[in-house]
Amino acid sequence: MPYRTLDKDRIEATAALLEQRIAERFPDSSLRKVAGEIVALSRDIGRLTADLEKPIVWLRLLTLAAIAAAATIFALVGTVLSFDRISTGAFDFVQGLEASLNTLVFAGVGFWTLVTLEERFKRRRALDGLHALRSVIHIIDMHQLTKDPAVLQQGFTPTKSSPERHLTRPQLTRYLDYCSEMLSITGKLAALYAQALNDDIVVNAVNDIENLGTNLSRKIWQKIMLIGEETMHATA
Repeated sequence: MPYRTLDKDRIEATAALLEQRIAERFPDSSLRKVAGEIVALSRDIGRLTADLEKPIVWLRLLTLAAIAAAATIFALVGTVLSFDRISTGAFDFVQGLEASLNTLVFAGVGFWTLVTLEERFKRRRALDGLHALRSVIHIIDMHQLTKDPAVLQQGFTPTKSSPERHLTRPQLTRYLDYCSEMLSITGKLAALYAQALNDDIVVNAVNDIENLGTNLSRKIWQKIMLIGEETMHATA
């Protein structure tokens, strides 16, 4: 179903189009370079999430071989090996039962560890990718940090340490809007991991990234609304 799953190719195309739009309006800005990095990330994440959806054949074969070897050892211990002295007393029976239960518990833990090895391996790769996305989100936030609508107010006086601001009112609005769009794309890239890997830890990490991007985008739109109010006051 085309509208029930995220399409990594369309997300990449949207990121590339956004990078082109930023290049046309702000060709020399560092925001354009960040947009280009998002395009590169979308390609990498598309390939990685496609790999996460596939089984890791070599790891599954290794797991099956380890389970088969362990089962063979247990079979040899239980049926082939002979013992010089077999006791039938109650104390020896309890000791043997306790040893058997401990062995079964450790065998179960080992079996579960082997079975979930592929899942944990994929989870680690997904969390590493999500960490990179989180860093990009903070970089986007740094770019909008000094884009303050207060500089558009009449009578605003910059200090010696104030950053240089050359953007007009419409340019500042478009710049902030581009930042908001970039944050939205990073959220969709994060969601690709949750779509490829049905893992609670990965899903929670994706939700954290989406919440981070949404909160920062909300701050940006508050600035855009302030610019609109300043425009209305200027034209009144």
